[in-house]
Amino acid sequence: MLKPILQFGAIAALFFLVWFGLDRIDWMTIFQVEKTTKNIEEKLGDLYWDILKKVNDEITDKDVVAPIDSLLTRICERNDIDREKIKLHLVDKDEVNAFALPDYHMVVYTGLIEDCENEAELCGIIAHELAHLEKGHIMQKLVKEVGLAVLISMTSGNGNPEIIKQAVKVLTSSAYDRKLETEADLTGAEYLINAGIDPEAFAAFMFRMSEQEKSLPDQLYWVSTHPGSEERTQAILDYIEDREVKVEMILDSTQWMTLKENISKN
Repeated sequence: MLKPILQFGAIAALFFLVWFGLDRIDWMTIFQVEKTTKNIEEKLGDLYWDILKKVNDEITDKDVVAPIDSLLTRICERNDIDREKIKLHLVDKDEVNAFALPDYHMVVYTGLIEDCENEAELCGIIAHELAHLEKGHIMQKLVKEVGLAVLISMTSGNGNPEIIKQAVKVLTSSAYDRKLETEADLTGAEYLINAGIDPEAFAAFMFRMSEQEKSLPDQLYWVSTHPGSEERTQAILDYIEDREVKVEMILDSTQWMTLKENISKN
């Protein structure tokens, strides 16, 4: 009777010893999973932006780019986000839209900037898209809707051009699921609070857009790709309730109006 017990004990001890050892191995490093995923994301980001810039006019005028960059920089610096990794693209297009691409590409249309009533509203959209980037939502969405195998084939040069275009459309004109949107909304609101920017302005923008959508559905792409604006507005207001925000302006009223005037000239 004693022998079987000892044998069982030895087997159990061996099992836990092996398990303990395997648990200490950095399998992600061995198989370079993280590095491979990063390489795929980098290639996809460059591929998608290359497609977009061929059919759109990117604004490089420093009088337009610099003010927007200052808004993004404030949000990044106050939230310990590396500003240098974010590739900001301003596109001359009337659509009210902004979106994120893989590998930290952020695209903002001039139509969105013109529709914002103040810098805080625009910062709200920037913070929301930044949250999508920081939380890894872009690749989650692509893997779910396009498939990892298809994404890998795109980066190898064997991707079908039509499928690649469709993948770009997934990011520019289709909605994230509600869970990811909620996370981006609340994370973005937290970014704004930390940056000294009024998060209520972001909620106000979304509510106004949801009202305008009823009469201008074809122009408000940002709302159509971020549905449930009224409910999300309330969720943001609930989240920021009783939160004190010491507002610190980035652009004064003259700089904001000058920005809009410079956009209209392009």
